[in-house]
Amino acid sequence: MKLLHIDSSILGANSVSRAVSAAVVARLVAVNPGIEVQYHDLAATPLSHLSGAYLAGDAALQADIATGGTAIAEFLAADIVVVGAAMYNFTIPSQLKAWVDRILVAGKTFHYTAKGAEGLAGGKRVFLALSRGGIYAPGTPAAAAEHQESYLRTVFGFMGITDITTVCAEGVAYGPEQRAKALEGALQAASALS
Repeated sequence: MKLLHIDSSILGANSVSRAVSAAVVARLVAVNPGIEVQYHDLAATPLSHLSGAYLAGDAALQADIATGGTAIAEFLAADIVVVGAAMYNFTIPSQLKAWVDRILVAGKTFHYTAKGAEGLAGGKRVFLALSRGGIYAPGTPAAAAEHQESYLRTVFGFMGITDITTVCAEGVAYGPEQRAKALEGALQAASALS
């Protein structure tokens, strides 16, 4: 069994989403002995954003095209994907968006039929390890501004993945006490995963 662990927060050791994703991975490793983990830190080693030259297969970009091919191959080979993401400006970090653009590929992870789009990457489990400075949960005043979890669920769902679990620490910018409480709650939730 293979697990692909993606982190995208730019805060390094100060990142709540990284702490949550690490806890999710630790728990999944504990309950799945022998699982093979592959890790990518998209802040430390970012993928370049898509360009017209990339999409056209420009020969000058062969190394970048190969990197994109590696990203999709790793994603397709994984049985479990853990994505650590902080919320920046109501959505995911641009580094994570660049990765999404490399794995959301027609003919590889989805295709179009006479009835519309059909996902080709079903059967995987996805765990979203999220952090948010504010509180955007359903029913809260800011819920309509949440484009982090909803976006990621849409992306993975579009590829045919329906087994998606979210562990989220919210309100981490509301002060040290709230940050500690939110992180503790998320770590407890991670420790109960199976």
